[in-house]
Amino acid sequence: MAQTVRGVVATGPGEAVTVTDVVVPDPGPGEVLVAVEACGVCHTDLHYREGGITDDFPFLLGHEAAGRIEAVGPDVTSVSPGDFVVLNWRAVCGTCRSCRRGRPQYCFATHNATQKMTLTDGTELTPALGIGAFADKTLVAAGQATRVDPAARPEAAGLLGCGVMAGYGAAVHTGGVGPGDSVAVFGCGGVGAAAVAGALNAGATTVIAVDLDARKLEWARAQGATHTVDASNEDPVARIREITDGHGADVCIEAVGRPEVLEQAFYARDLAGTVVQVGVPTPDMAMPDIPMIEFFGRGGALKPSWYGDCLPERDFPTLVDLYLAGRFDLDHFVSETITLDEVEEAFARMQRGEVLRSVVVL
Repeated sequence: MAQTVRGVVATGPGEAVTVTDVVVPDPGPGEVLVAVEACGVCHTDLHYREGGITDDFPFLLGHEAAGRIEAVGPDVTSVSPGDFVVLNWRAVCGTCRSCRRGRPQYCFATHNATQKMTLTDGTELTPALGIGAFADKTLVAAGQATRVDPAARPEAAGLLGCGVMAGYGAAVHTGGVGPGDSVAVFGCGGVGAAAVAGALNAGATTVIAVDLDARKLEWARAQGATHTVDASNEDPVARIREITDGHGADVCIEAVGRPEVLEQAFYARDLAGTVVQVGVPTPDMAMPDIPMIEFFGRGGALKPSWYGDCLPERDFPTLVDLYLAGRFDLDHFVSETITLDEVEEAFARMQRGEVLRSVVVL
């Protein structure tokens, strides 16, 4: 029988979100019902609210979440009721050409729940990134629920569902950071701070955090950044070259999503170095005007990173284990805990750069 729960809904571009009743169906084949315990307030949710991703309003927001499996649909064997899970928005299909070639992190046919959650009048909701976890309960595809060690705090573990995994994976998977590397991270919000942590865990010995905000630079230093660059009063490219003996960094990670920052990252890397873009741009942005001879002559790679090229079933349990072992400070990312009714205010604090993550606790 369908259940009615409370959820945070965006009804139109730029309009304040509302907390309203949401009808959640029982899970069908391949689906699971999750009782949400915590969900981070991610910038992508704000993009949805602003109409910057699609115009398929109304949206049920929230996607960076952890909770317990309450019920499973027919034929679901990967999780069981009572399991503690982190939700993900890349449930791989296992059968597309990328999955068949052993590259499921690039799956071209990821999937979501088939049934729709609705308002009480029957209006269908579009769940943010196929999840919709600013709600007491949500319906997702079974592959979107990854079982992890239940000893982890839901507030911390849920952040692996998007921003933290994106940043960590941008360094470790997309950027291929290794022992002895130098790394520069441009933009040190939640994603950038996670990239700093990932680079250090991968063995980087020089990790340079770049931002305009002194508070974010302190957050990056708390994650272990060896150097910080305040781009509001110094040229980050020149400073990074100075720190790296005139060469530039082996890996530069752009975690802002702006063409001018991507251009800085491009010129701040060493010859044959790698630039990773994990910051999410808006549809109107274009690539920076970089001469082709510079692109050719510098060699290396320019790589976008979707979700940190992660495999949730591989990476979520591993990072939770690192967290529980004291080797990855996920708690550092939790700036505050809030209720569903405080999501709109949390968006404002996020835009002002006051928090790494506000986390809704249910």
